[in-house]
Parts: sequence; structure tokens; C-alpha cells
Amino acid sequence: MDIQEYNDQPGLGGHTVTFDLHEADKLHLLHPGQVIAYRGPAHHRTDRLMNMKGIYRKRKLLQANFTGPCRVTASLPPAIGLKRIEFAGGSDLLYDFRHLFFYTEGIRMENRILSMKNMMITRDAVKVKFSGQGQIGILTQGQVIELPLHPEEPLYVEAGRVLAYPEHAKLELSVYGNHLASQHMRYQWKITGQGSVLVQSGGPGSGELVRDLQAEDGIVKRFLREVIPFGGVFIK
Repeated sequence: MDIQEYNDQPGLGGHTVTFDLHEADKLHLLHPGQVIAYRGPAHHRTDRLMNMKGIYRKRKLLQANFTGPCRVTASLPPAIGLKRIEFAGGSDLLYDFRHLFFYTEGIRMENRILSMKNMMITRDAVKVKFSGQGQIGILTQGQVIELPLHPEEPLYVEAGRVLAYPEHAKLELSVYGNHLASQHMRYQWKITGQGSVLVQSGGPGSGELVRDLQAEDGIVKRFLREVIPFGGVFIK
């Protein structure tokens, strides 16, 4: 299967992703409403109900299954990207099922029930672990980077930016820095362990820098917003 992304006019809208399926290729698309064009035999698309776990976690009823040869074009809205990941065996990374856009035949999914502590940190009860032979596509906000972990030296990552982390990593909800820094920053995941984490540049608070650059507030209001605890919430 060949995949191409098109975004010739950044900033004017979303972009498109085209899947060229060869003979015997199979594609499972979890957001069938994003399909905007199709070329191939009509019976090579079969939609079906997700299982109850998928319906609950994806908040959607249907998924679309395509068999090659055919071409499928899907659209992605502005600010949403697609991270393609190839599997040739196992991986210890845990993902949020809500971010899954597609997977190919040969991919296996295993649910991992989190510990009570990690449920409180991640605000999720179950993560998904992928293995097998094939590809998955993860919906992202902004650029995706891979950051290595260390068994003892913690990595602090803003909680809303983490896409995937190792199954056996140690997670703590934390802040860091001096009193003023910790008072104003968003909650961080303090992570130690082996392997690496996938982090997206977009997420909660991404528009804050734009608002700051466009702000025309007076110096007093800006000073109070920064100095007073939760001033950014109460002082508009």
C-alpha cells in the first residue's frame, strides 16, 4: 500500500491523504466520514459496526474496510496531522485509541488496563498496544518528535502533548522549577524508564502564544495576569 499526503496551501484549510491499495491490501479506516473520494470496485468497501470497546472509546459506530486494488482519499481538518508508524514485530508503546485513524491488515491490538495510579495521571483506564506486520496512522496536533527516556533522570512532558509512552515506564503527575514556574505551568508527566515517548507539539494551550502576540492589554493587567495565581483564568 502506498500513502501520499497533500498540503500545497498551508493555512488555507486541511489537507488530504491518499491510500493506493494494491491487490490483497486491506485498510481499516476508523473515521469513514473523512473519505471524500474513492476509485475502485464498489464492493471493495464494506462498512461495519465497531465492537463495543471501539464504540465506547472512539465515540463512533462505524469503521470502513477497504480491499485493494482501489484508491481512497481522505481529508484531515486544519491543525490535524497524521503520523504513520510501521510495525515489523512488537512494540512496548501504549497509545490512546482515540488517536487511531487507520490500521492495515496484519496489525494486532491488545488492551492494557492501567494501574489506578496511572488512570489518575492519564485520565484513561485503558491504552492500546500494537504489534504485528503493517502500518497504523495516528492523528496528531502539530509536529511529532521522539524523546528518549532515562531510568533515573526524569523527562518532564506537558501532559496534553504525550501521544505514546512505554508500557513499563514510571509516570508521575508533577511540576518543576522554582515556585513561580511551578505555580504557572500546566501539569507535567514526570517519566522515567527505558525506550522513548512520542510527543506532539500541538495540544492544550497551543493558541496561547498567538494570543500573547496579538494582545493589546496594558502593562498592569499583563503583570497581574502573570503574578497572581490563576491570573490567566480570572483576568481577561
